[in-house]
Amino acid sequence: MNKLQETLQRYWCVWFRHTRKNSHLTFFLKSIVRYYTPKCITQRLLDGKLKRFNSYPKEEQQYILDRVNHYCRFTDDIFLPDDAPMLERFRYRQRENYVHDYVNSTYFFDAYEYIRYFRQTLRWAYNPGDVNYLFPVPEITKSRPITSDLTNQNNILLNLDKVRHFTWVHDPFTWEEKECRIIFRGDTTNKPHRLRFIEMWKNHPLCDLSNVCTMKLYDHLRYRYIMALEGNDVASNLKWVMSSNCIAVMPRPKFETWYMESRLIPDYHYIEIAPDYHDLIEKITYYEQHPEAAKQIVCHAHEWVRQFQNKDREDLISLMVLDKYFTLTHQK
Repeated sequence: MNKLQETLQRYWCVWFRHTRKNSHLTFFLKSIVRYYTPKCITQRLLDGKLKRFNSYPKEEQQYILDRVNHYCRFTDDIFLPDDAPMLERFRYRQRENYVHDYVNSTYFFDAYEYIRYFRQTLRWAYNPGDVNYLFPVPEITKSRPITSDLTNQNNILLNLDKVRHFTWVHDPFTWEEKECRIIFRGDTTNKPHRLRFIEMWKNHPLCDLSNVCTMKLYDHLRYRYIMALEGNDVASNLKWVMSSNCIAVMPRPKFETWYMESRLIPDYHYIEIAPDYHDLIEKITYYEQHPEAAKQIVCHAHEWVRQFQNKDREDLISLMVLDKYFTLTHQK
């Protein structure tokens, strides 16, 4: 492929086949329309939207309920803090009762997309941002530590900041066309584990590692293996990597979001390496010698991604999570 053909392919893929990150401009335009849609309209639609659950086949209903119960792990009463604010106080550019910086960000609009369907006198506890700790009281959030028991049940998951995290890409390169190298681009500020990884492997000929995040998503796709290292909580690139024809390489995740990282299977959905990264080259060498096994991981990753691409079903699950939350707090 000559330089002109390559340039045309890049332009076509980036602008017409979505080989790029999500558009924040498009996100905010849609969000503003939602924000100014009268709640008297959306609240009347809630019952009909929830009743769509009954139209799904039994197997699909079981799948939906399993996800709802995974995100909101409570099975009994939820006790909110005494100062839990009403939904009606959740307004754009008003920080009352919300002291964090995320109240006016994408987190705000992602939460508002669904709470606008509920009676605005309902109370809730809401804590957005990169959450890598357990809450002492039940709160709606984006992420939580992965635990083997119910100790993380106070972190009730909603799909927040999805314009950044939930990116699906069209990959123009087949596995055979990709270069056998390992790439990592990611911020290392206050992330010593990422810095340690770069220092450990930056001089290896198979590795292209940097904490300077200037490479376009399209150029990442030229490589077979992309590191998905957790930052403050989850790895924000994991979703688009798994939707591509590349393989995500990472230690077993410690945190999870709406993407249910805790349910990903090592060496089935991604290549697992040790927490200290010592076996990175050993694992990559194995999959280079067994390309069919590597391509199976790509297929399994695509299967995992597909379950989050049904917008109607994702909306229903989000509303059911909140409905369960408000029901168990004895407000419905």
